[in-house]
Amino acid sequence: MNQPSLGPGGTRRLLKRLRDLMAGGGSSQDRLDEVVRIIAADLVAEVCSIYVMRPGEVLELFATQGLKREAVHHTRLRVGEGLVGDIAAHARPLALADAQSHPNFAYRPETGEEVFHSLMGVPIPRGGRVLGVLAVQNRTFRDYTEEEVEALETIAMVLAELLAGAAAASAEGAAGPVETAPQLPMRLAGLRIIAGVAIGRAVLHEPRISIRQMVAENVEAELARLSEAIQGMQSALDDLFAASGVAGSGEMDEVFESFRMFAEDRGWLGRMAEAVRTGLTAEAAVQKVQQDTRIRMSQVTDPYIRERLTDLDDLAHRLLRQLTGQRGAPAAAELPREAVVIAHTMGPAELLEYDRKRLKAVVLEEGSPTAHVAIVARALGIPMVGRVGGVVGGADPGDMVIVDGDSGQVLLRPSEDVVDQYTAALHAAAARIAEFAALRELPATTRDGAPVTLLANAGLLLDLKRLADSGAAGVGLFRTEIAFMVRSGYPDVAQQAALYRRALERAGDLPVVFRTLDIGGDKLLPYMERNQDENPALGWRAIRIGLDRPIMLRQQLRALIQAASGRALHVMFPMIAEVAELDRARALLDLEIERARRAGAAMPTQIRVGAMFEVPALYWQIHALLARVDFVSVGSNDLVQFLFASDRGNPRLAERYDVLSPPVLACLRAIVDACDHADVPITLCGEMAAHPLEAMALLGVGFRRLSMPSTSIPAVKAMVRSVSVDELVRYVERLTALADHSVRDHLRAFARDHGVAI
Repeated sequence: MNQPSLGPGGTRRLLKRLRDLMAGGGSSQDRLDEVVRIIAADLVAEVCSIYVMRPGEVLELFATQGLKREAVHHTRLRVGEGLVGDIAAHARPLALADAQSHPNFAYRPETGEEVFHSLMGVPIPRGGRVLGVLAVQNRTFRDYTEEEVEALETIAMVLAELLAGAAAASAEGAAGPVETAPQLPMRLAGLRIIAGVAIGRAVLHEPRISIRQMVAENVEAELARLSEAIQGMQSALDDLFAASGVAGSGEMDEVFESFRMFAEDRGWLGRMAEAVRTGLTAEAAVQKVQQDTRIRMSQVTDPYIRERLTDLDDLAHRLLRQLTGQRGAPAAAELPREAVVIAHTMGPAELLEYDRKRLKAVVLEEGSPTAHVAIVARALGIPMVGRVGGVVGGADPGDMVIVDGDSGQVLLRPSEDVVDQYTAALHAAAARIAEFAALRELPATTRDGAPVTLLANAGLLLDLKRLADSGAAGVGLFRTEIAFMVRSGYPDVAQQAALYRRALERAGDLPVVFRTLDIGGDKLLPYMERNQDENPALGWRAIRIGLDRPIMLRQQLRALIQAASGRALHVMFPMIAEVAELDRARALLDLEIERARRAGAAMPTQIRVGAMFEVPALYWQIHALLARVDFVSVGSNDLVQFLFASDRGNPRLAERYDVLSPPVLACLRAIVDACDHADVPITLCGEMAAHPLEAMALLGVGFRRLSMPSTSIPAVKAMVRSVSVDELVRYVERLTALADHSVRDHLRAFARDHGVAI
């Protein structure tokens, strides 16, 4: 039998009763006992129970109305055990008409719950943690409504404030103070997001704001406060972005616009207003919607969606500060002169609030290269390491921190010797930068006169800002998918053409090679269907998606033709596995060329077509391939992982195979020889080209065109100008015949013996 829903009015009355109870006297146990009695009565439930999280991730029954009293403080469930443990483990509600038939049901005879069939339970959340579980049960097979689940979630949020108090922490059975070990040095590994090295003092980014009053006295007044705070937040965001100094650069505008769209989202704002109508204060309503969103999305693995959740957290914290009058990031005078901000996650606006003269690096427990905060940090030139597990809990304010964005390492409380080593390395790097600046105008020519073309990889318009300073001869790889990944919707032809036109304009007279969309695998778009490939690297991605979705590929090719009117267009198709795929892609390009000509559109002065060589199978069709393309680019990242059948994202395999191994060098030499014989230009644009030693090996197998991040060009140019390529080619030829796991040490010895700057 179904029971009537509480409704907003009933929820408000219940919240007021709980507020009065929490404000009254008595022990925490007495108040919890009364809480479960009140909730059971108002929800027409035979049972209401509160389970509290104890040390060791154990849920202890702290109070109950309807179960046996002797079970209180005796019944314990591990997180993940039983239905209550499942709710805590996944931080999500459960509403079951027949709870005992659920596979996770765990019967505890001391509770006497065998006569109760239906169960509704919700987590008790606070500050991103689950403090316990609130559950109600009925004898009948009751179908709980969504409104009842939401009402119980609201009650649980108010209840969290009681459980978080010191009185609840010292209730019966509470553990005594825990002695902590001395803080020792820690080395933590993470994901390289933005290169660079920094040394500074830890600043913990703690956006949580304390809410003093959870239950509203006057609902209409709270709605007015919420509306005023929303307007103030939106206005402050506009001012912040206008003063940032990084707006107006393509992707930054996309980031700001996407962030602003979240701030104006009617669904998000409407849920907060509805929460106020249930009886919460404006602050509590913001916190409830934030926690509900995080709980519902906590199991999502899609990186784009998780990054947008970070933006919503940022906005919620910002709105709470408007309501409470609290400010955000520390003032400049309160920051160390060299600050390293450590956070679980951050939004782009939160980063902009820190004084950039003092902010030296950012360390995140989450984060990815395409997150909005990473795009802002890249624009500001701030090193960043992400996915550093345990860094928030392991760091104390003021700790010495070394952030090595080049290797993805974070060192907490390093010894003086380590600090001295990194300090010396920073000084040496500064000296090298000064030396490299002198090389910018000099040609990339080897000691024996062989010219080498050094190109830049880019994926954002921001990357093109550094093109002139790096001395690059052009853009050897423009990753068009990055701009798609930072958007909230698929860009139309006009939007794409505007982006590509700006890229060409920023490159000036230098050539730009545009790679068509290389999405799929680990690069997902939020507005495309999700494909559950067992092995994404070998799945539906890159040109395979483009050929299966020809309208999408044709629109991109149409935009490229429009953008390049009056100048040369270089188009490259990724992950070609057989020549037939190139023929199909080329046919789509020909259709768009003919379409533009029939329409009388201004055309590019020339259109050069290339293919990415990433799939080993293509080598056995290489002569047919070279008869059809104007250039070839080797993607060493994918080619090497396919050669070794080794997932480059698997940490267990990260160091197992070396790109400087005889099989890799022999494979690359064979591809170069074929291209040279057919007189087709070949470039390598993977990670190998970005490191002087690996780049030297590439010269040794015949490459004379290398594309890399613009920041790597000066060091690689110094290597090029210090090596004799004739000697190197003869030496590397001997190395490719070895049976060694790696020839890295041999190459280092060659560089040392011949004075090559690596």
